[in-house]
Amino acid sequence: MKKHCCEDMAYHANFECEIHENPFECPDKIIIFDKRNDDYGLIIHDGGTSCISIDFCPWCGSEL
Repeated sequence: MKKHCCEDMAYHANFECEIHENPFECPDKIIIFDKRNDDYGLIIHDGGTSCISIDFCPWCGSEL
């Protein structure tokens, strides 16, 4: 498992909802982490599966 830059990022990147199987349907899932490409994104909760790629941590400011 990848070591994330801070505890907040680790929590949000690894968050798994007990109610929603699809992370794009869960309002509590805000960060999506693509393990294959080592990419992070902010989920856009508009009913689709869009996200905005991010290069810096929203909590600690570290480069991702």
